[in-house]
Amino acid sequence: MIALRIALRYLFAPKSHRAVNVISVISIAGVAVATMAIVVVLSVFNGFTSLAGDRFGKLDPDLRVVPLEGKAFSRADSMAVAIAAADGVASAMPVLRERALLVAPDNQLPVKLIGIDPAGYGAPGIDSTLIDGIYATHAVVGPDTLAAAQLSVGVALSSHLRPAGESQARLYVPRRRGRINPANPAAAYRTLPIAVSGVFQVDQPEYDTDCVFVPLDRLRSLLEYHNDKASAIDIALTPGTDLADAEKTIRKIAGNAFDVLPRERQQADTFRMISIEKWVTFLMLVFILLIASFNIVSTLSLLVIEKRDNMLTLRALGASRRTVRAVFADLGWLITAAGGIIGTALGVVLSLLQEHFGFIKLDGDPAALSVDSYPVRLAWPDVALVLITVLTVGLAIAQLSRLFSKKIA
Repeated sequence: MIALRIALRYLFAPKSHRAVNVISVISIAGVAVATMAIVVVLSVFNGFTSLAGDRFGKLDPDLRVVPLEGKAFSRADSMAVAIAAADGVASAMPVLRERALLVAPDNQLPVKLIGIDPAGYGAPGIDSTLIDGIYATHAVVGPDTLAAAQLSVGVALSSHLRPAGESQARLYVPRRRGRINPANPAAAYRTLPIAVSGVFQVDQPEYDTDCVFVPLDRLRSLLEYHNDKASAIDIALTPGTDLADAEKTIRKIAGNAFDVLPRERQQADTFRMISIEKWVTFLMLVFILLIASFNIVSTLSLLVIEKRDNMLTLRALGASRRTVRAVFADLGWLITAAGGIIGTALGVVLSLLQEHFGFIKLDGDPAALSVDSYPVRLAWPDVALVLITVLTVGLAIAQLSRLFSKKIA
């Protein structure tokens, strides 16, 4: 304890040489700047993660039930009814997914079909992302009633289709049943004529590139499925419901043959990429913090020279070698801790200011950007991790500082 008290006095007391004061301030400032940068960068990555979650949240559900084996499963409608009756569940909707070929008058391209129940919660979600047209389930074109489709912006641009009475196309999928006649290859496919009722955009390539939404019953008929088959059950939770508790409840209802995916696992590749970038950047900044911390070594070497007489006096008064060495070890740790605390405080303040006021804007055309300022979200566990990292670096520097006090100890 006496070593720590002496170290605190050396930290705050003015030095006899001005150069030592300047170098001490530079050491603390170097650690503070590196620490502030780590807090801010981690908050920016958290902001991008939150932004991606908000974008996916317009179409992805809070939870999704999928089979562990196979592409589709039976009795999906009855399971959806049972899940919808659980506490905290606002709605449960069977969803069917399949790949298909979209043939338009001017082009053809592979697409990802998503069949949804128009009465489910997916309809308002799609409606909020429409940039052209309206949300509809069927369209009357001449004497025919066609399935209304909502195209992603990528499909609409590639196929030159837009919401209009004459904007029609056909979806082709291979037949699942029956024999194929080599003399008539077209008979090997089932077709669904569609009319484009809307074009949506969510600013995420997973949806904007090749997705087409169609009514669930029409897609089941196209794929020759029974009326109770689905690829997944999308679940919306009531506001305030605990996600972990709801997931456990739904797992019990679904059984061991199914998995329950939160939003992060539904788009695992995207969130994994952001997470990898975040922690790789964190390690790079920690390395910079280590380099900045070596300034403390030079500061301690000067302090050892300046306080040599004081340490000899302490030895003469009966202080042990361990106590003398502990003084400079504690001083090195205190310099690192001071810089870390100051940098963390500055990083928290800057992150909160950007999170709530968005002072730093993104370059580019505001009309083409989904957000006009850098997205930032401060996470207190990250702040705690940064503080622990800085204090650990301080302990390492403290051990190095013992080497400088051996000659006078």
